[in-house]
Parts: sequence; C-alpha cells; structure tokens
Amino acid sequence: MNRQELFEQIKKKKSFLCVGLDSDINKIPKHLLDCEDPVFSFNKAIIDATLPYTVAYKPNIAFYESRGSKGWDSLEKTINYLNEKAPEVFTIADAKRGDIGNTSKLYAKAFFENMNFDAITVAPYMGEDSVSPFLEYKSKWVILLALTSNKGASDFQLYRRDVGEALNRLGIRSVLPKRLFERVILTSQQWGYVENMMYVVGATKSDYFIKVRQHAPYHFLLVPGIGAQGGSLEEVAKHGMNNQCGLLVNSSRGIIFASDGADFAEVAAEKAREVKDQMEGLLKEKGLV
Repeated sequence: MNRQELFEQIKKKKSFLCVGLDSDINKIPKHLLDCEDPVFSFNKAIIDATLPYTVAYKPNIAFYESRGSKGWDSLEKTINYLNEKAPEVFTIADAKRGDIGNTSKLYAKAFFENMNFDAITVAPYMGEDSVSPFLEYKSKWVILLALTSNKGASDFQLYRRDVGEALNRLGIRSVLPKRLFERVILTSQQWGYVENMMYVVGATKSDYFIKVRQHAPYHFLLVPGIGAQGGSLEEVAKHGMNNQCGLLVNSSRGIIFASDGADFAEVAAEKAREVKDQMEGLLKEKGLV
C-alpha cells in the first residue's frame, strides 16, 4: 500500500484509527477458550466488528510467538483473513525487529513475503544496515521506533550530550545538541523517504510532537498511547496532523478488551466508533474530509 492509498482510506472512513490486536489468551472472553483456535476466533470477531471504523490493524507479535507454533498459526490466520476480507486495510506487524543485515533480511522475508504485512516496526539502534533490508521491499513500510510512550523512554531516547547543557548553566551560550530520538529521525531520512518510512511517537509524549514535525513534517507517525495509557487524541492531532493526516493512532486494550463477556465484539465496535467519531471531527477541523 502506498501513501496516497492510505490517505484515501483515511478520507473514505473519516478515521485514522489503528486497532492493536494485542490478543492475550489470558484476557480474551472465557467462552472462546472452547474454540479450536481461541485467539483467531477473538481476532476475527474484533475485525468484523471494528472494520467500518479503522484503517489499520496492528498485531503485537509477542502475544503470538509466546504461544509457540499455536500462536504463529493464529497470527497467520489473522493476517490471511485481513488480506482476504479487507485488502485495503493497512496491516502492521508490531515486531520491533532490528539486527545485522542477514538476520534482518530473514525478518523482512518472514513478515513481508510469508505473511504479507504492509509494515513492520523496527528498532533503529543498530544503524542503517539493520534497517535497509526492510526498505528493499516495494510498497512496504518500515516504522522506526523514535519516541515511545513507556516510562523508560527517557533513559535513552531523550538523551543528549551533557556538555551543551553544562555550558548553558554556566551562562555560556551554546546550541544544545539534538536528543537521541531527533538524531534517529534526521539520520534515518537518508535511508528511506515518506513513501516507505514512518515513526513511532507515543501519545503520552505530546509535548514533543512539535519537535518531531519540525524534523519530519511529511512522514506518517504511528501513535500508541491513547486510551488505557492516557494520551490525548486532541493534543496528538493538534501538533501531529499534517496535510495528509500523517497519523495512525493506535488503541488496543481500550477497544479489544472493553468487555470480557459474550458482547465483547459489539462493545469493541462501540468503542472504536467513539474514537472514529472524534477523529472525524479532527479531520474536519483540518479540512481533510
């Protein structure tokens, strides 16, 4: 899927919602445990219920690979179902891969060829040769971790050399060096471009969206952290939306686990519709729909 096709889906559905399929077998409704493949049955019902309101789905691979071959079977059934039922929907393997070239080539083959995902999340900290194998695939996307929503993000992602700060504290004027997440965004734009690269920027880091957009004004951003993690959709849109929307905002637990009863799919649809309605209003404010 290319950038224009993704934008057309956003305009058509008046939504930039990504539903995260973090399908923990310990949290899915108990009555599904009698199914032959409980996780796939859960995913299928969630997809059928939320499809009118979402433009993307993002299985978190840990919830599948942790179950061994059964989990991989559930994941393959899920991506095959999505590709057959709704090929226009953007699919993201939230795998956070990133290794030396030969290994990355096989990761890329696994998710782009064997399972035909549109995109994969990649950790960029081993540098260009760990990312470039993913970028070799036409019409596929790499989504680089830039500024995540977890508490420990500040350990490294906000780091900048202390010398500039020390000089400023002494009254010596100095331009502060860029934070590590800024260097990731700027350096990686030499590897890919707006048609095949996105960035993960957490909704709970909304204060930094202005800086992100200064460095990457046209790229799409995958934004986790609304809903259960407390990020503000309005703040994200205010500082992060561009003239092609440029956002895929993910919600996982707040939608898929909104109910653990027999009505789980209907409640998930209701929650997804509520988010979609908010997004439609924000798109209208921007003049995009």
